[in-house]
Amino acid sequence: MPIKVCILTSAHPVFDVRIFHKECKTLVRAGYDVTLVAGHSESLSVDGVTIKAVTPAKGRFERWFRTTAAVYRAAVAVDADIYHFHDPELIPAGLLLRARGKKVIYDMHEDLPRTVPYKPYVPKWLQPALAKVLGIGESLAVRRFSGLIAASPEISARYVAHPNLSIVQNYPLREEFPEGGETPARSDYVVYVGLRITRARGAVEMLRAIELVPEALRVRLKLVGTIEPGDLVQQLQGMPGWGLTEYVGPLGRVGVSELTRNAMAGLVVLHPEPNYVNSHPVKLFEYMCAGIPVIASDFPVFRRIIEQAQCGILVDSLSPKKIAGAIEFLAAHPEEARAMGARGRLAVNSRYNWQHEEQVLLGMYNRMCHNAESRGTLGSELT
Repeated sequence: MPIKVCILTSAHPVFDVRIFHKECKTLVRAGYDVTLVAGHSESLSVDGVTIKAVTPAKGRFERWFRTTAAVYRAAVAVDADIYHFHDPELIPAGLLLRARGKKVIYDMHEDLPRTVPYKPYVPKWLQPALAKVLGIGESLAVRRFSGLIAASPEISARYVAHPNLSIVQNYPLREEFPEGGETPARSDYVVYVGLRITRARGAVEMLRAIELVPEALRVRLKLVGTIEPGDLVQQLQGMPGWGLTEYVGPLGRVGVSELTRNAMAGLVVLHPEPNYVNSHPVKLFEYMCAGIPVIASDFPVFRRIIEQAQCGILVDSLSPKKIAGAIEFLAAHPEEARAMGARGRLAVNSRYNWQHEEQVLLGMYNRMCHNAESRGTLGSELT
C-alpha cells in the first residue's frame, strides 16, 4: 500500500503554491497517498490530492485556537504514516502527533523570532520578549520532530545540528511561466505580485516612485495581491501615484503568469526588516522565470543572486527616488531590460527552479521511509 502522508496548514490557503502545487503534487507523482488538511469550504479531491476541509477562520485569534484544534482532530482522523505541517501555530499539534508515535516534519517558511517586529498587532514594547520566548519555544520543540524543512539557508541556520534537516527553497515552477511568444517592444507597466501588499513590502514607496517617473515615459504600476491593513488602502488612494496605479487585486496562477510575463519589470522592494533581509521571496524568482528584469532591495542575499545572474537593478527600498530611477532606466533602455530578463530566465532554468528542489524534498521522504522500514515500522522514533 502507498505510504500515507498528511500535510497540515491552518494559516495558508488550500491551494497555496508551495504547499499544494509544489509539495503535495510532487509527493503524489512520487506515489504517496497525500491528504491536505486546510481551511476550505468543502472536502474534495484535486490532482490526486485528497483535501480534508476544516472551517476557515474568520479572524486571527479564531485561527490560533479553533482552527488549529480542528486541524489536529482532522489529522488524527487521517491516521497517516507521515505528517508534514507548515505553520508555527501548529507546533503543539505536531508534538501531540509525535506523542502518538507518528513521524512529523516541520516546514519552516520563515525565521520565527524575526517575524515579530513586522506584526502590527504586537505592541512594540512586547516584541523583544515575545521574539525571545518564541525562539526558545520553537528550539525546544524541533528536537522532537522527525524532520525539519527550511525554505532558505538563512532560516536553517538555527537548526543545523538537527539530524534530519533539509533546505527546500521556494523556487518557481517553470511550466507556469512558459517561454515563447512575441515580446512587446516595451511594456508600459511595472508589476508587484504578492499575496499581501503592505507597508513593509514597499507599498507606499512604490506609489511615490511611480509618481516620480517622467510623465513622457508613460509608465504605470500594477499591484497584485490584497492590500493590508484597511487604513493602508485609504492612504494609497489618497496619494498622487494612485492615479498611475492599477490595483488588480488577487489573481490566480494563470493570471499572474500572463501579467508578469508582459511587464517591463518586477518590483520586490521589501523594507530592511530582520525577516526580510535574509529572505528568498518567491516573487523574485518568478519575475526571473517570467523573463523580466528585477528591481529589488539592496540586501546581501538579493545582491548575490541578482549580480550573479545580471538580471536586475538593486535599490535602496526606502528611497522612492532610487526606485523611480531604476524604472526610468529600464523604460529608456528596452534592449538592456530584455537582456536582463533573458539572463534571469537562464538562471532559473539552470538552478532556481522547483524541479531541482523537489528532489531534495523526495530525498528527505525517502530517508524517513527507509529508516522506518529498517526498524520495522513507519511510526517508530527517528534515531
